[in-house]
Amino acid sequence: MTKKLWTDGSASPNPGPGGYAVLNDRGEPVRLGHEADSSNIRMEGAALIAAMEYAGEEECEIYTDSQFWKSVLEQWAESWETRGWTKKTGPIKNLEMVKMIWKLYNEKSVRLRWVQGHAGTELNEMADEWANRARKGAKLDEESEILKGILR
Repeated sequence: MTKKLWTDGSASPNPGPGGYAVLNDRGEPVRLGHEADSSNIRMEGAALIAAMEYAGEEECEIYTDSQFWKSVLEQWAESWETRGWTKKTGPIKNLEMVKMIWKLYNEKSVRLRWVQGHAGTELNEMADEWANRARKGAKLDEESEILKGILR
């Protein structure tokens, strides 16, 4: 059976304090985290890392409203890696996070599903709410060891 997870990240202001959330298909948060000085992009990425960690070895569909990270994983990362982690237009921002997400994405059985953000999709809206709660300090448990290495 495929595990279904919903992710979101938040920073307010952007950049500023950030939070991320991963919810199961019942809308229950299974991972939350925060970073004192972050961006929406970083928190969306942290949510994907946390979701892939949480999935473990199970087949997983991850629902995200981040077109950026979906494009990184499905269109750009392979060529960046081939070119020595460079792109034609300059340095890759958040390179360590990009590398970590790419590694996990290739090790796991993951499919990304893009959903329109702030469009009334119930579990996406709930993930957004929990990401904002995490940004304000809500916690479930300790941050994962893998995230500690890339979050400040």
